[in-house]
Amino acid sequence: MNRRTFHFMVPVLVLFPFFLQEQNKTAVDTPVDANELICRKKFDLAVALKLHEKPINEVVTAMGESFIGADYAANTIDAPGKEQLMINLQTLDCVTFYENALVLARCIKKNKSTFEDFKKELQYVRYRGGVIDGYASRLHYTSDYFFENDRKSVLKDVTQELGGVLWRKEIKFMSTHPDSYLQLKNSPENMDKIRKIEDEINARPRYSIPKATVQRIAPQIKDGDIIGITTTIDGLDCSHTGIALWQNGKLHLLHAPVPGSKVQITNLPLWEYLTKIKHDSGIIVARPVEP
Repeated sequence: MNRRTFHFMVPVLVLFPFFLQEQNKTAVDTPVDANELICRKKFDLAVALKLHEKPINEVVTAMGESFIGADYAANTIDAPGKEQLMINLQTLDCVTFYENALVLARCIKKNKSTFEDFKKELQYVRYRGGVIDGYASRLHYTSDYFFENDRKSVLKDVTQELGGVLWRKEIKFMSTHPDSYLQLKNSPENMDKIRKIEDEINARPRYSIPKATVQRIAPQIKDGDIIGITTTIDGLDCSHTGIALWQNGKLHLLHAPVPGSKVQITNLPLWEYLTKIKHDSGIIVARPVEP
């Protein structure tokens, strides 16, 4: 255990019995949703660590690290029927992992500490304009997620300023693979809306950092930056996401990797991790903005 991890874990270990007592007390008095209990624990941890006093990137990092060991699960926010705000703090995929860490951090910085506060912030970040208006209003593509949350001053897309080059790849994966998406299989209306969004994405100037240059530009990336890993897969912008984390002078990725795994930190530095996966082509980077 390194020094940084030790300092992070001591308050957690000290407070853990208190968390258990509070959870048991709540379970006896009033039934509470499991996600709400986890949310409360995250906010309690934030108070113990005085995270509201720290820069947003450090808060995102702390919240991300607090999920280490959580199980991976895919498609946890997809459900049949009308689009609604789905919440899962128990099992995470690569997107819901960084998204939950970001949303919790924004609540902490705003001194908002109820489950209702979390849900409102999650909706604002996850949906176009912060409004739920059907399946297509959810931000499905990572590059679109970064773009829309840049417009909302939640994130700042810093890819170009870090040395990103113009990225002309056509984005069309969802519209060309409808069977992979529950809400696209038998919905011409949703398909039409997704195609329109893809056209809008393709009309924008976009930038990416080739993986061959990631090691060189790494010193400009900060703890808590959101990383999208770009891919050579036809029609898709990013195949994976995570949170930037510096350890022992090297840039790693804090992420929820694949089914059967848990939230973890890459053993290899980010640049080396990218070289091991053939279809990874580079990264895009979004920096959390102070609320």
